[in-house]
Amino acid sequence: MVTKKERTRGTIIDASYALFAQKGFKQVTMKDVCEVTGMSRGGLYSHFSGTDELFEAVLEKITEKSATDFQTEIKNGTSAVIILEKALDGMEEEMKHPEGSLSIALYEYAETINTGVMEQLNRNAKEKWKMLIRYGIKRGEFQEVNIDEIVNVILYSYQGVRMWSRIIPMKSKTIRSITDHLKKQLIGGQK
Repeated sequence: MVTKKERTRGTIIDASYALFAQKGFKQVTMKDVCEVTGMSRGGLYSHFSGTDELFEAVLEKITEKSATDFQTEIKNGTSAVIILEKALDGMEEEMKHPEGSLSIALYEYAETINTGVMEQLNRNAKEKWKMLIRYGIKRGEFQEVNIDEIVNVILYSYQGVRMWSRIIPMKSKTIRSITDHLKKQLIGGQK
C-alpha cells in the first residue's frame, strides 16, 4: 500500500519531469518546484534536499518503469517482436517530441554533478536491452546478432536523435528510418 508520503513524493517527481524537460537541469530551482506543486519550501525539502536529488529520483522512476515493462512482458511470454515494436514505437514518439525530452537536462546534470548516476543509468539501459535481445534470439524471433553492438546502436542513436531534435527539426521519415533499421537488424526479413 502506498503511503501519503510516497504519493506526495511521486507527485513531486511527476511535476518536476516537465520542469526539467522545459528548462534543463541548471535552470530549475526548488522555488520552481514549489510553484508547480503548490508545496511550501519546507514541505518540499522534507522530501528532497535539492534539485540534484530530485532529478535523480526522476531518472530512477523512468528507468525502473522501463525495465519493469520489459521484465513483465518477458515473464508473461509476450513475443519479443511485439516488445521490440512497442519499445521502438515509444522511442519514435519521444524522438518526435523533443519538448518532452530530458536530453538537455541530462547533459547539464552530467557535467555539473559527479555521482556516477549517469553511468549507472547507462548500464541499466544496456542490461534491459540485452535481456530483450537474448530473449528474442532464444525464442527464434530475432536473428543472431552481436548483442553489445546492437545495444550501442539502439541507445546512442536514440539519445543522439533526441538531442539533435532539440536543436534542429527532425523529420518523421528520418526517425522512422532509424527504427526500421533496428528492426531489420533484429528481425530480418520478418519485418
